[in-house]
Amino acid sequence: MIKVLCTTETSLNRPEARRWRERMKLLEPMGELVVVLPCSMRKPYSASKSHRVFTTATKGLQEAILTSPFGVCPRELEQTYPIQSYDVSTVGDWSREEIKLTGECLKEYVGDHEVVAHVAHGYLTVCQEYLPHATFTCHDGRATSAESMVNLKKEVKKYNKLKSHARQLHMLRSIARYQFNTVDADLLVPDDYRLRGRFDRRLMQGEEQIAVLHHNNGLYSLNIKGGTILSEIGVNWVEIDFDLKTNTLFAPGVVDAYPHIIPKDEVVIIRKGEVVGVGKAIMNGSEMKKGEKGVAVRVRHRLS
Repeated sequence: MIKVLCTTETSLNRPEARRWRERMKLLEPMGELVVVLPCSMRKPYSASKSHRVFTTATKGLQEAILTSPFGVCPRELEQTYPIQSYDVSTVGDWSREEIKLTGECLKEYVGDHEVVAHVAHGYLTVCQEYLPHATFTCHDGRATSAESMVNLKKEVKKYNKLKSHARQLHMLRSIARYQFNTVDADLLVPDDYRLRGRFDRRLMQGEEQIAVLHHNNGLYSLNIKGGTILSEIGVNWVEIDFDLKTNTLFAPGVVDAYPHIIPKDEVVIIRKGEVVGVGKAIMNGSEMKKGEKGVAVRVRHRLS
């Protein structure tokens, strides 16, 4: 996986960062409490020394990790690209623009939930300005200190932990919402879903495979079943008017395409209203529709 370098303030306007902050508006915290934590240099965050300390108190609760330039990362998305592969300084010195963009993202994500903010330095400034009614548990400027952890454990004991199955369902649907940019993507993960596999997890309904959730980027790749659901949702579709006989769809063969497709998106290929294949976009939607040459979609599965 390619590293996303975010070492200057201009990184706030990187397409990946802007897209991430925008799509966070689609996500909703679970439970009654959100615990706000600082990010770490090591990714995923849960593999870092600091977060291994934090989770002794916060496991089973909704956690939200503050980070610039992405704003906020719910714990359930910490292994999703690009948040699992960016490099950024964690010294805690934040510019006014970073504070503003991160604070707005955090405030919108938290909504009306109660908040425990276990943060210091620049992270603390963000929370004090945008979540002034939060409960603050780090009083000595060191989030992993014994005193701070005692304060955190004392506050979170007041709230019920979330059940593991509910947290997993929430994680799978949150990833789908982020990846496909719609709350309707919840439909990709039915209530009676099952997961198979240890690393690349196969998302199943009965004996039908909907998609694969990849451990290297935290995103789904679709099977035909998943493509059918995506077609019903009405996003990331590519329309053709011929029999799909190969695993490469060229731009001249595209009749129409969902305008918000971007390269590397998962797409569903449709002919006469029927799903005939799924794959990965090479072009954006406009290029597919107007292009006179070049590969539009690398087809993964097809019916013909």
